[in-house]
Amino acid sequence: MTGIIDFHTHVFPDELAKNAVPYLEQEGNVKAHLNGTVASLLASMDKAGVEKSVICSIATKPSQFSSILSWSKEIRSERLIPFPSFHPADSNVASRIRQIKAEGFKGIKMHPYYQDFYLDEERLMRAYEVITEENLILVMHTGFDIAFPRTRLADPERIMNVITRFPEMKLVTTHLGAWELWDEVSDILAGKQVYMDISYTLDQLDKEKAREIIFKHSGEHLLFATDSPWSSQQETYEMVKGLKLGDKLEKLILRENALKLLNSVT
Repeated sequence: MTGIIDFHTHVFPDELAKNAVPYLEQEGNVKAHLNGTVASLLASMDKAGVEKSVICSIATKPSQFSSILSWSKEIRSERLIPFPSFHPADSNVASRIRQIKAEGFKGIKMHPYYQDFYLDEERLMRAYEVITEENLILVMHTGFDIAFPRTRLADPERIMNVITRFPEMKLVTTHLGAWELWDEVSDILAGKQVYMDISYTLDQLDKEKAREIIFKHSGEHLLFATDSPWSSQQETYEMVKGLKLGDKLEKLILRENALKLLNSVT
C-alpha cells in the first residue's frame, strides 16, 4: 500500500472513547465524524485511502505519562504511528522525552490549552532542547482552540520565538500554522523553516487564503492531516484536491513530506 499519510489524528481506548468523545463534542460545540476508537479510524483510513495515521495523545496531567506510553505501545503498527505525550509540569521532563525515544517512538504531541502553557515560556526550553537532541518530531497545537477562550498561547510570533531559538527542531505547527490566526501565519510564518499540517482548516478557511499560505510556504514543509475524528479524512482529501495545487505539490502534501519526516527519526 502506498497511500496518504495523515499526520494528525486522535483515538482513545475503547472504554474511554465512549465518554471522551461526547464530552469533547459538548466542550467544543462540534460533532465528531468517528466514535474515537482505533477500529473506527482504521475503517475511515480504508475508505479514504489513508495508509498511515499519526496518533496524537495529550497528557493533561503528569500522572498520565505512563498510561499513554503503555497504550501507545499497544496500538502501534505499520498503519498507526503513536506520538505519546508528557506534561510540562512533570518534574522529569527530560527523562520522559528520552524514554519516548528509547521506546522507539518518532514524535511527541503537546497542546498549550489542555496542558496550560505559553509556547515560548522559559520552562519549555529544556523540553525543546531535549526533543531536538533526541531528533524527535514535535506536533504542537498552534493558534487558538475551539474549546477555549481566545488567549494567545501559541500565535505565530510565539512560534517564531521558538524556532529562532531551536532552528533544528522538527516542529509541526497544526491547523495550517495557527488556527484562526491565518492572516498572521501568512505575514509572519509562511516561508519559514517549520512544518505546517492542514488539519481542521480547509473547511473553515477561504480557499484563496488557504492557497495563499500554501504557496507562500515551502512545499516540502506541508503535511496532510485531519484532526480526525473532528474532520473527515475523505472530505479533507477532497478539499485538498479542490485547491488545485498541482500534482507535484499534492504528492508532497499527501504522502512524500510525511514519509521523509518520519524516516528522518532513527
